[in-house]
Amino acid sequence: MTDVLVLGGTGWLSGRVAREWLARGARVTCLARGGRPAPDGAALVVGDRETRDAYAAVAAHEWDEVVDVSSMPSHVAQAAGALGERARHWTYVSSLSVYAADDVAGADESAALAEPALPGDAYDYARAKSAAEASVRAACGDRAAVVRPGLIVGDGDPTDRFGYWVGRFALAADGPVLVPGDERRSQVIDVDDLARFLVDRGEKRWHGVANATGPSAPLSDVLRAARAVAGHTGTVVAASDADLLAHDVAYWMGPRSLPLWLPADMPGFATRSIETYLREGGQHAPLTETLERALAHERALGLERERRAGLTRPDELSIIDALGA
Repeated sequence: MTDVLVLGGTGWLSGRVAREWLARGARVTCLARGGRPAPDGAALVVGDRETRDAYAAVAAHEWDEVVDVSSMPSHVAQAAGALGERARHWTYVSSLSVYAADDVAGADESAALAEPALPGDAYDYARAKSAAEASVRAACGDRAAVVRPGLIVGDGDPTDRFGYWVGRFALAADGPVLVPGDERRSQVIDVDDLARFLVDRGEKRWHGVANATGPSAPLSDVLRAARAVAGHTGTVVAASDADLLAHDVAYWMGPRSLPLWLPADMPGFATRSIETYLREGGQHAPLTETLERALAHERALGLERERRAGLTRPDELSIIDALGA
């Protein structure tokens, strides 16, 4: 039986990975702070990665696979130091945000990375992931797979980004919905597709680096699909970048944003090469299926709830009114 240690295992992606390993017959241990249960069938070891003895309970074991998703360089470095020699294979989940620049469309895994973060530096996500990758490579060498996902989407998404659109179209019903009018690209990966790919890397003890995301597509196509799944029959109000910024609408994520909308000076962000992912057997669920699952999740949480990302419905309607649409 394959012995798998998931550093985490109680969160969104790490929980999916733990369940996928369990479905394939592995013996899975999750190391987490507690407060949330491990998936059924997995053992939970409570450990705080901020402490020096976080890995004491698992450091003496020989692991066939270790999976880490952390974005804290100190956590990754400490884990790699404590467990690296006892892991036959290590899968580290990095991010497409690890790259130094997003100005070249179609760039592959050879593109330059952000400068690795140093102890004491202010937190920067790209530099944090770069430092974490370096720690894994140093500890595990050719026993490590580094996977760089794009925007992870699907049911259960805790960021509220992708689900905003299908949820908003559903909430609006026959009312107007505000969307970005200037053309942008989008590149997303279904959480279940990513989990399967990560487990496949572990099963094959594959080493290397792979961008793991979906095909690049116009954002307008993604929004059109979300509208169709939601059954929206109202007006779609397309606003220019200038108009959105003039009304203090933010890019990408967070409060008062239009999620997935990117600045014009990032033409490479949603156009990364996925040739390695496809060559290694990575798959893509139909976008409609992912949207349907996301909508079911949105409905379960409540379409009118307070969200982590997006515009409130009153703010959206106020902007549409101000635009004269």
